[in-house]
Amino acid sequence: MRIALVGALSVAILCGSFAHAADVAAGKEKAELCTGCHGEAGISQIENIPSLAGQPDLFTQWQLVFFRSGSRKNEQMQPIVEQISNEDIRNLGAYFASLAPPKASKPDDNPDLSRKGAEAAAGRRCASCHTDTYVGTKAVAGLAGQREEYLVKALHDYKSGQRSGGAGAAMAEVAYPLSEEEITALAHYLAHL
Repeated sequence: MRIALVGALSVAILCGSFAHAADVAAGKEKAELCTGCHGEAGISQIENIPSLAGQPDLFTQWQLVFFRSGSRKNEQMQPIVEQISNEDIRNLGAYFASLAPPKASKPDDNPDLSRKGAEAAAGRRCASCHTDTYVGTKAVAGLAGQREEYLVKALHDYKSGQRSGGAGAAMAEVAYPLSEEEITALAHYLAHL
């Protein structure tokens, strides 16, 4: 009976998701709310605010769901996510995924630090989730070209347990043993990819 119920629910969810295909144009229109912080075309110019351009569709959707549910907290995001529907979330995910991801904002001024970051990434097997090019996939964040100080903040938040939701358990396990030097090196390396 349980198997039949799970099967029926799965079919209903799948059919429902096909009936509500994302509308990139509607996502672009809704994203006007986001440009003040996340920047034109999803490229942030503000410290500790992530760029959303090129993030995998499902990653953006899940983050919005986590903010809306309160499992991920941010004072600026809370009033915004309270106003968005599930359809808006689907459309925003599709819109940001359709944009060109950020490129490293400046040449790597510290290749030794990047080398240490690459070693830390390999040692922590970051590519096993974030892909070999660190562009992310499905519900896993793209890290390449992301703002360096934001990556430091995100790693600290995972390490302290302040950030949860989605891959929170996996990221906490990876981030907790990182030293400050490794966090700095990882963020520098990823931001300059």
